[in-house]
Formats: sequence, C-alpha cells, structure tokens
Amino acid sequence: MTQKLDIGTALREPFAPPRPLVGPRPPRVRTRAAALASLLTLAALCLGDAVAGGYPFGPRTRAVNDLGNQFVPFHARLRDLLYGHGDGGPFLNWHSGFGASFLPDLGTYVSSPFALIVAVFPRDGIDLAVYVITLLKTATAGAVMAVLLPRLQPGRWWAAGALGASYALCGWSVAEGSYNPMWLDGLIALPLLCLIGEQVLAGRRFVTATLVVAVVWIANFYTAYMATLGAALILLTRALISRIPLGIRPLARLTAACGLGVGLAAPLVSVVYFGTRHAYPGHEVEFTPKPWTDVLARMLPGTYDFSSPAGYVDTVALLLALTLPFNPAVPRRLRAGWALLVAAMVLSMRWAPTQLAWHAFAVPNGSQYRQGFVLCGLLVIAAWLSCADGVPTLRAVLPAGGLLALIAVAARSGAQIHWWTYPLLLAGVAAVAAALVLHRLAVRLGRPLPAVLAVVVLIGAQVGQSAATMAVTDRLRLRHFDDYAPWGERQERQRKVIAEADGWPRYRTDPGREQTVDNDPLMVGGQGAGYYSSLTSDVLSRTLTALGGGTTSRGRAVQSLDNPVTDAIFSVGARVRSSADPHQDRYAAEHPTVAVDRQQAPPLVTVRPGAGPAPRYGASPFRNQELLLGARVYTLPRGLAVRGAEGRPAERSPARGYRLPASPDAARLTATCPGGSEVFLWAPHYWGNALMRGPERPPSGFRGDWPVTKLAAMQPLGTAPRSGRVEVSLTARKDGVIPRDALGCLDTARLRAAVDRLTARGATAVRVSGSSLSAELPPGSRGLAVIAAPRIAGWRCAAGDGRDRPAATYLGLIAVPLDRGATSVSCTFRPPGLRIGGAVGAAALLALTAFATLRALRARREGRHVHP
Repeated sequence: MTQKLDIGTALREPFAPPRPLVGPRPPRVRTRAAALASLLTLAALCLGDAVAGGYPFGPRTRAVNDLGNQFVPFHARLRDLLYGHGDGGPFLNWHSGFGASFLPDLGTYVSSPFALIVAVFPRDGIDLAVYVITLLKTATAGAVMAVLLPRLQPGRWWAAGALGASYALCGWSVAEGSYNPMWLDGLIALPLLCLIGEQVLAGRRFVTATLVVAVVWIANFYTAYMATLGAALILLTRALISRIPLGIRPLARLTAACGLGVGLAAPLVSVVYFGTRHAYPGHEVEFTPKPWTDVLARMLPGTYDFSSPAGYVDTVALLLALTLPFNPAVPRRLRAGWALLVAAMVLSMRWAPTQLAWHAFAVPNGSQYRQGFVLCGLLVIAAWLSCADGVPTLRAVLPAGGLLALIAVAARSGAQIHWWTYPLLLAGVAAVAAALVLHRLAVRLGRPLPAVLAVVVLIGAQVGQSAATMAVTDRLRLRHFDDYAPWGERQERQRKVIAEADGWPRYRTDPGREQTVDNDPLMVGGQGAGYYSSLTSDVLSRTLTALGGGTTSRGRAVQSLDNPVTDAIFSVGARVRSSADPHQDRYAAEHPTVAVDRQQAPPLVTVRPGAGPAPRYGASPFRNQELLLGARVYTLPRGLAVRGAEGRPAERSPARGYRLPASPDAARLTATCPGGSEVFLWAPHYWGNALMRGPERPPSGFRGDWPVTKLAAMQPLGTAPRSGRVEVSLTARKDGVIPRDALGCLDTARLRAAVDRLTARGATAVRVSGSSLSAELPPGSRGLAVIAAPRIAGWRCAAGDGRDRPAATYLGLIAVPLDRGATSVSCTFRPPGLRIGGAVGAAALLALTAFATLRALRARREGRHVHP
C-alpha cells in the first residue's frame, strides 16, 4: 500500500503543527517572523550592492538622478537644522533659490521618522546615512509584512518571515524605492495600515490606529495615499470573502480613525499641497499603458525599467501566489476573491481613470507606476494564503508552474528581458523543485533534516535571486540616469572656502556654476540661486529664466548665474569658482581647485522709484537684467551673423533665430561690440561649446535642448578686443537654436556706477533670523524697498510702524511700498497652508482627545480595561 504524497502534511510532520495566534506564543511567532524578514532583506540588499560594486561596498556611486540631486542634499539640510547650523529654519531656506520655502520640502523629502537617523552620522558621512536609512526602511517594511501575514491566516513563522522579505525586496522596492527613499515609507505603510485597520474594525486600538495613520501620512503623504487605498481594498476583500457583515459602526470607526489621522497630519500635508499649487508647472504628460509583454517581463527576476510596472517578487513567492487559484486546500470563495483582486489591481494600472486615481489625480512625471508596491503586496499575501496551512500539493503546483511558463514565454519579447533573466528564473524554479524532492524525502525517512534543508534551499534561492536582481538594477540604473559623486575632497574644500568667505546677510556667497549636484548650496553652504525640488516656485523659475538663467528638469532645477549684473541684483558679494567635477568630466584635474572671486555688491535691501506703471519683463534677458538693475549697462550688437561649418549663412528658425545642426565642425558667430566690454552669450536652446577668438581660455559649455526640457544659462565668453570684432566658434553636439539677440556686451564702468547708486540708496543694516528679515533704510527713502529674494507666496511685510500686509512684487522680487517716508522695513514668512492645516490638526487632536477621555471614563464606570 502506497502512501499518498501530501506536501503540506509532509512539511508539518517534522515540526509542531501551526498554532493559532492566541495565548502566549503569538508575540514570539511575530518577533521571529519580523526578525527573519529583516535579516533576509538586509542580506539581499547588501549582497546585491556589493556584487554591483556600489557604494559603500565598491567604487560605483549610488547617487543617481534625484537621489544625488535631491534626497541626499535635503537630508544634509535636515542634519544642519538638527544641529542648529545653516541659514534659515524649518520655514525658510536661505541657502537655495535666493530664499525658498523649506517646510513643503521637509514634508515631501525628509519628514519620515527614519530621516532623524542623519543626526548620528558626521556631516561628511551624509551619503552613508541615506544608505543606512534606505536599508532600515526596506527591512522594516519586510518586518511589518511578516507580522501582518500570520494575522491574516495562522501559519509558520519562517514562511511569514521569508514572504515578508519577498515583499520588501519586490521589484518596485529594488527599482524605484531604493533610490527614492522617501517612497519607502509607503512600502511600510501598506501592511501597517492593514494591521491597524483589522483592529479598528474589531473595535480595538482606535487611538493607536489614528496615530499610526497620522505618522504614515506625515512620513510621506504621497505613497501613504496609495497605501491607504490599497489597505482599504485588502480589508474590504477580506470582509467580503469571510462574509463578515460590515455594519455602519465598524465602518464609521475605521473612517473616523483614518480621517482623524489625516487631520493630525494636516499641518504638514496642507503645506505640501499649497506648495505644489505655487510650484513651477511640470511637464504635462498623457498616460499610455505599457505593452503586456513589458508588464509580464517585470514580474521576472533580473529586469529593470524606469517606466513600467515593477511587479517582481522572487520566483518562490510568485509561484506560490500562482498556486492560489488551483489550491483545493484553500476555500473556493477565498481563492476567487483574491484572484479577482489581483486581476483588478493589474487592470487598474492600465486604465487611465483608475491610474489617475492611484496618483491623487495628477499624472506623475517620470515613473508612472508608483503604486506598484501595492500589487507586490497583494501577490505576497496571495502566496501566504496559499501556503499558510502547508505547502500546496502537486495538484496546485503543476498548473501554477505552467502559468509561470506562459508568463515567461509571453514576456520574451519585452524590452526589459536580458540574457541573465531566464537563468535567474530557472534557478528559482530549480530551487522549488529541489525543495519538493527534499519534502518527499522527509516523508519517506520521517526525519526533519530534509525538511529543514528544503526551507534553506527556498530561502537561499530567494535571497540570491533578489540580490542578483538588485545588482542588475544597480548597474542598469547607472546607464539610464545621470549620476553624481558622493561627498569627497571637492565638496570638503568648497564647504571650507565658503565658510571662510561667508558674509551673510551683508552679502551672499554663491557656490558657483561648476556644481556637483543641482542642490549644491544645501551640500556645501552659501546662498546661491541653485535649487532643485518638485516644489520649486513658479516665480523663482520664471524670474531667473527671464534673466538668462539655466534650468533642467523642465524648469524645476534652477542653476547659478555667472553674471556680474545678476550678482549685483541679488547681492552676491563672493562667488566660488571651482575646477570641473572629475566625476562628470573625465578631462578634469584629479585634485580640485577652489577659489573665491569677491566684488562689491549692493545690500540685500535697496530702494527703487515707486512711481509709474509696474515694469514687465520682455524677450531679451539683457534688457531684463537692466530693468531689474535700474540702469543701462549692455550694448546689443546689431550686426550679429551666424554661418554654418560650410561657411553659408545659418538657416533662420521660426522664432527668428539661427538653426544649428549637430556637427563636429564649428559654426561661426560674428558681431561687433565696444572694445573692452565683457561679452556674454545667451543661447538657451543650444547644446555644445562656445569659444571666443582671443586670449586663450577654455570653451564655455552650454546644455540646452530643443524642444525645451533644459535651458542653458547665459555665460561669459571673454573681453572684446579693441577693434570690437567678436568671433565665436560654436560646436553643436545636438541640433539647436541661436537667438537673434544672443550676444550682450557689458560695460563694466556703467555697472560699477549702478552698483554705487544702489548701495547709496540701500539699507544701512540688514538682520535675518530664521524666517524673518528687517532692514534700516537711509532717511528720506521714497518709493519701493526691494528685497533681493523671490516673492514666493507666504511673505508679509510692513514699512516702519505700519501694519503688515502681503508683500508686493517688483519684477518677481519682494517689494515693500515706503509709505510716508518709512525708514525701516520688516518681513516675515509663513508657508501657505500652515494656518488652515494647523486649524484642522488642532480640531482633529481635540476630537481624538475627547473621544479617548470619554471612552476612558465609560470604561472606568464599567470596571473594564480599554485598549488605546
């Protein structure tokens, strides 16, 4: 008589049967599962980075794209705030963008409790601090999922731990969350909200649940919104499957907990919301779903793409999830319900209205599948429900394997498939097959060792496959994105030089054009124009663009302007000049040079005439600079001509400029300037080099494309010869356009005279503290006091002893009318949305306190214990 093989029974025989989560054992089970998930996650992440040779295990940088440009600098800014360093406070950032609102940035990038870890790292270890934060967030997500799974269905602690790690190491986490660490809070939030949601529906832990909702929405409201939607779908599906009647009271409790939690987070969430309303508008994109081949390909190991849904969970977890519809040990209603939920989730990522709903009704720039972690969470839960009572039998494994084979075949034409994808997949399948053989051996021998080896094989395959996927992603990401060097000798020297030259608020010190990252002022100090955020204000971007400034990221990353006129306008009295970054320029010197150029600058507050119509910017940045300076200092040459490399006149563009096709041969621009004037080239849509004939100097590099995603900044070319004949060689690397009024000839004597006049009429003393500014003006001042800072929303000012009111604007800068000859001005900044958010937060806190108090009093009368 042969014994029927039941893999679930065979695996359970060497161990004690699973216990329900009641009594003294559950805390130990949850602790073991969480610890295992964390350890597996950390091991796979570190192993993958080490194999890829990435920081801190090897020479390759991790600082790609926004990780280097935004997240590391904003963590550096947070650390400075925690130690009381830097210019400004939590409301205002005087380092960046000539004065930018910081609370929206704080709420977007560094409001997570994990971000406080930067305080235990030295300033020059900021890159390591962000890496450690990334590891800890990912490991925490795995631990929380490992705690959730046994709550959904009792089962083995090691299985819960392994699947928790599968969730933490999912494709979304590896491909997107690993270099967008602020999004990883959403990875934690999904299982955490499911845990507290179950308790609230059961009538327990209302206050705790409310506080948890508040914390996850404060940590990162964007992915918390997606996690809240995902948790609601999971809880609703569980209720429908279990036929639990959802009465009005449980639903009201859950809604109230969620609403009060979001209300408690309102002071920060509302500030971020209003910050986005005042931000420079991003590029409008239309959602186009990816082909099914790409969707299926991203479920396999070793694939990477920035713009397709990352549905990868390791092969063991995916195969278990695929067994759920075929597993006879699982109730039919549960199988059907979860299969429909996963299918609905996938379809919602392909239909524009639901895709829009997942992203808070705003089409995102860049990655368009930021809710991918919810799909991965559903797959992992499905895998757990299929194996919680024991490993599925062959009756379920075989059709699941067939379905996995169909996915692999259908995905073979996906753009993300590489030569290593299928070997990694086969290795995972082989591990599952080996585990099945070991289970059968355990049944025949009646020994626990083969079963233990089966578990080791499965977990080893999981860790190895995810580590390999991480290594592949690290390498491929460097090919797709710009990358930046971690903190090193260059930034160390810049920071030291800037600290020595700093004279704020008497004058600004600009870190310079040769930047390491777009947020250099946050990294090395100073008070420059450079700034990159999703919340870069519209007024800042448009004002600097009108003055000839350069931008990237479609206007949200503004760059420093190397121009003496704008330096005078914005009170830049010291400018750092660094050699090229060796990480970006392979021809740069190995050891950086850093120097400071000093120049006379007017004070931060100057007085302008207030009579006449309000001035407006025009098309020429040279004339716009003069308008804001209040003096004519440029000559615009009339005889400008552009000839192509072959010597023929360049083709005119519809915008009355000159078209320059990409060519290794140089085109030539000629014009006539006053002898001895400083020549500046403005070519926002030109990508290439410009070299003026004359004394030997390095060429100026321009990086502007057409149509617009990047605008090249106006740059100096040199001094015009006595003859006034200016010849500029233009070597275009991409097709571009040279404007008709591309050259401006600066009279430095006129500029000095204009600076002297502004200084004579400017403030005699300026004081800046945190988010306020005050200045003393010369007696008899009339007109407008103009503050050399962008007039972002939130500024209120008063002249003399007058009443404060919303600040006026003067060509994009803060202006204060000097009524009745006031000799002082004072301004304060409060982020828009803080007042209404504070009111909502206070109301939510009052309601929560009242509820907790009434509940405690009622419990005391009834003589029972109340869970908070």
